[in-house]
Amino acid sequence: MELADAALLLAAGLAAGTVNAVAGGGSLITFPALLAIGLPPVPANVTNSMAVAPGYGAAVAGSWMDLPRGRLLLSLVPITVAGALAGAALLLVTPAEAFEVVVPFLVLGATAMLAFQGSLRRLVGHPRGLAPRRRTVTIQIVVGVAAVYGGYFGAALGVMLVASLALVLDATLARVSAIKNLLSGVVGVTTVLVFAIAGPVNWLGVALVAPATLVGGYAGARLVRRLPSVVLKTVIVVFGTVIGCYLLWRAFA
Repeated sequence: MELADAALLLAAGLAAGTVNAVAGGGSLITFPALLAIGLPPVPANVTNSMAVAPGYGAAVAGSWMDLPRGRLLLSLVPITVAGALAGAALLLVTPAEAFEVVVPFLVLGATAMLAFQGSLRRLVGHPRGLAPRRRTVTIQIVVGVAAVYGGYFGAALGVMLVASLALVLDATLARVSAIKNLLSGVVGVTTVLVFAIAGPVNWLGVALVAPATLVGGYAGARLVRRLPSVVLKTVIVVFGTVIGCYLLWRAFA
């Protein structure tokens, strides 16, 4: 690997770790960078999933004070693990072309959900108005589907989680972002275990990107706590739109 390639991966990892903590979707920085140094799509995808996982851990550490404590959060961990395992298995045994066509629509839909959160809440009712059982089941379904997506591709997983959870949780966006960081970290650890055993990993790429995502992830999580909700929401919506449009172009170009 040439020095310029190594510098590109280090810069991409730092930026991705920060973006993942703030808005999610940092894989759309590291994945193209891995393609740019010459890796084929599937090895680039697997290597990317391995490399950005430490950044999620740093983001969890940085947002730990905002995490709610309770049974609901604990109940989401096994669902997240199961979904991530299913998604990782799909990546290893099926062609990616069909899912790549679906991905941009999922991302754009999730971003629109967050952008029009107020209007949607008026239609479905404020989270306080939802029956506890209904809210719990809804959250578990949302997290399970997002975990499958995260295990398969992972780009914009954070955007999808924030958009969906903000609709059904009565919590500040900073707290929702902290939950997103934890669940993204669970997906990351799960995919690391699967891909380390069975995936076509480029370990040099992982060694360069992973430490950079740690630094970026912690810095991004600390930044979230200082941003007003309106600013944070705007950042997530803008970034999610950019990611969705990029994926749409990539799928049909």
